[in-house]
Amino acid sequence: MLDLRDSFIAGAYIVAAVLFIFGLKRLSSPASARSGNRLAALGMLLALGATLLDRQILSFGTIAAGMLVGAGIGTYFARTVQMTAMPQMVALFNGMGGATAALVSIAEYLRLTSAGEATGAGETTSIVMGTFIGAVSFTGSLVAYGKLQEILSSKPLQFPLQRIINTVILLAVILVGAAVVMNRGGTAALWMVFAGALLLGAMFVLPIGGGDMPVVISILNSLTGLAAALTGFVLHNQMLVVAGVLVGASGTLLTLLMSRAMNRSVGNVLFGAFGATTAAGAAGTDAVALPVRQTTAEDTAIALAYARSVVIVPGYGLAVAEAQHTVRELATDLEKRGVDVKYAIHPVAGRMPGHMNVLLAEANVPYDQLLEMDQVNGEFAQTDVVLVVGANDVVNPAARDDPSSPIYGMPILDVDKARNIIVLKRSMGHGFAGIENALFHHEKTRMLFGDARQSLTEVGQALKLV
Repeated sequence: MLDLRDSFIAGAYIVAAVLFIFGLKRLSSPASARSGNRLAALGMLLALGATLLDRQILSFGTIAAGMLVGAGIGTYFARTVQMTAMPQMVALFNGMGGATAALVSIAEYLRLTSAGEATGAGETTSIVMGTFIGAVSFTGSLVAYGKLQEILSSKPLQFPLQRIINTVILLAVILVGAAVVMNRGGTAALWMVFAGALLLGAMFVLPIGGGDMPVVISILNSLTGLAAALTGFVLHNQMLVVAGVLVGASGTLLTLLMSRAMNRSVGNVLFGAFGATTAAGAAGTDAVALPVRQTTAEDTAIALAYARSVVIVPGYGLAVAEAQHTVRELATDLEKRGVDVKYAIHPVAGRMPGHMNVLLAEANVPYDQLLEMDQVNGEFAQTDVVLVVGANDVVNPAARDDPSSPIYGMPILDVDKARNIIVLKRSMGHGFAGIENALFHHEKTRMLFGDARQSLTEVGQALKLV
């Protein structure tokens, strides 16, 4: 009977792992992302069910209570959190995963030591590393959440000798962790590792600007996956190891892709304090009176009505204004007039990877109209009108043309090559990079100031009269 149950658990874990892999594969495309989520969720359900059959589980009541509380919290957030707050929720949930991995590692160490069981160096190393990495991910994610939620300043928070202090904390944690591995520190030393890692996680993220939080969250997500895998080694649970490795690997790959999209190394993101030194440069640019050409909703409607092709470039301002449905309605009206409408999606537009894709999918924008940067850049020269809605740094020509710009070399959407450019913004405020956007002063650019949703509504109303 035990052999049959063990065989069933092993088989269920294999099927769950396959579902995880295919789920991740389908997440690579907006058209298949929903089914990918369902496959991964089905795999997790199967893995949980198989784990509940494990003979080492003693309290099903406690597990059931925890599942009910967790399901309730997850359902509440899924239904109430706005799209603009989705990055914060991702950071918060990722932090909870790190905390769980750390606490489970500590709990297992306490169980083993209280039972008088001997732990090998490999197992103890997994416990220490799981505790350390999980705790760093926890407090780092909380700081990222605070910056995105604007509880903390989004600017890099630095103080004298910061890197030296961080290095001292890291070395101290390594030494204490080594003592635990050599069975010299005991439980008190492991708690010290936990406390030091909590402090280091916060100190690690504080010097990073809010504009880099999407990359930071991706890094912390990969760390959480690694912590979960290490916890799986401690618990001798193959499924947890597989799931953790998948999360860690995918998070690492996403981090590298995002860094490449910004033409910056991961080290520069983590230690460059991007945005800390650009304010002076931005202020100096402001001192020069650059031309700004404004337009009206009526003139915008006329330009769109007589265009053959329109490309809409969404940015974080679209999410803030919750204008995704309004822009979709405007696009539908243009399509009825025979206008070819597409959407240009920059890899780091918004505050999380895929933010714009998810936002527009919520408004039922067809997936085949969502073009990635490499697909759409060649089309701008033949585009009659580009409508930039709340995007800033990702359309700044300085990244391509100005070697002195802090974003020089970052791949951008080449909207300045279009025949006409209309930018919807609340003001001439800077983006995350804190620098002036040369596109806003381009001779082909017209600025339509105001709330994006209200402006799009007015353009749509004017369009009906053209």
